[in-house]
Amino acid sequence: MEMFVDKVRITVLGGRGGDGAVAFHREKYVASGGPDGGDGGHGGSVILKINDHMSTLLDFRYKRKYAAQAGANGQGRNMSGKRGENLEIFVPRGTVVRDAETNMVIVDMSETEEFCIARGGRGGWGNNHFATPTRQVPRFAKAGLPGVERDIILELKLLADVGLVGFPNVGKSTLLSVTSNARPKIANYHFTTLYPNLGVIYVDEGVSFVMADIPGIIEGAADGAGLGHDFLRHIDRCRLLIHVVDVSGSEDRDPVEDFDAICAELENYSVDLSDRPMIVAANKVDLLPPDSDNLERLRSHVESKGLPLYEISAGTTQGTKNLMRVVANKLSTLPPVTVYEPEYVEVIELPSDPTAFEIDHEGSTWVISGTWLERMICNINFDDYESRNYFDLQLRKCGLFARLEEMGIEDGDTVSIYDLEFEYQK
Repeated sequence: MEMFVDKVRITVLGGRGGDGAVAFHREKYVASGGPDGGDGGHGGSVILKINDHMSTLLDFRYKRKYAAQAGANGQGRNMSGKRGENLEIFVPRGTVVRDAETNMVIVDMSETEEFCIARGGRGGWGNNHFATPTRQVPRFAKAGLPGVERDIILELKLLADVGLVGFPNVGKSTLLSVTSNARPKIANYHFTTLYPNLGVIYVDEGVSFVMADIPGIIEGAADGAGLGHDFLRHIDRCRLLIHVVDVSGSEDRDPVEDFDAICAELENYSVDLSDRPMIVAANKVDLLPPDSDNLERLRSHVESKGLPLYEISAGTTQGTKNLMRVVANKLSTLPPVTVYEPEYVEVIELPSDPTAFEIDHEGSTWVISGTWLERMICNINFDDYESRNYFDLQLRKCGLFARLEEMGIEDGDTVSIYDLEFEYQK
């Protein structure tokens, strides 16, 4: 059986914008047609979309980089380049997307049907943008900008109301199979369930809930031992836990020790999980030896902690319908399934290297391009005197003016930085 994949790290990359074109209108009997270089197309974006037919992140196991299409370059006759196609990535409902560097939640793909995770770069301007009465033959254009690149973590948290927890082989899969439409694979050996199974429980008309069979937890799971650590996160969304305990002693296990061990794992993983409402199901009561005190000891121990205990036999369905009614009643008093609020704020941070810019020189015009400069311009209010002073200071600090003077810029020359043009004064 293939291992369930529920957490992957991938890289997403928006498409690069196409370059603007340098071209001039040529037509018979027209003496001077002027510049007609078109703009480059914007790069495509990477879009996350929900696919309700997917239940794992297995598709991401072998492919780790996803890049949208680049925009096409501009052409003559004012023809803009074709926009790059968006890349759609499908994920299961319930996937939480985190920033790999900060581990902050970017988006919870539970209710958001689609989300732009990496925007494409802007296309460069063609030379037709740079024509002025004094500069009628601009022989330059702007290059397209790179798209956003980011490393993200996809983490699947099941959208289930109820989570079945307990040691392997205590009967969780059987309980799910006899109470719902789920058909998990069941066998008499440990770690049967390698991935969570979900089932819908119909209790009455208009009363139903989703229950997940969480793979078996073993002691030390919260520290990474065995399978449990990989799957504890699936309980995060569950509003209610059913702790299934084997009281039959058929495997020479002590039910009280098992109960305490699982509770310890839940607490080690998350304090919030240990506080989650819980119902204890004492399973395999039909196999309980007549002289065993396992059930009584477990009941006394559980009730001393203020938790209810219900006797069931998943194998014979004894007590299972009543347990599901109790669960449905309890759920009606609990808040809805958790949806993770975004923690990650998309701040337009300037790239770390402000000196990474390019200078193209054509006559008395100096065209400057660079991601740092482009993003800074987006955050400057040029109607404000203080903001303009700050902008001037940043250009001096990054060495732009010094480089321009080294290259021979003269007073009155035009400096063009994206949507901004000004006359240079030493």
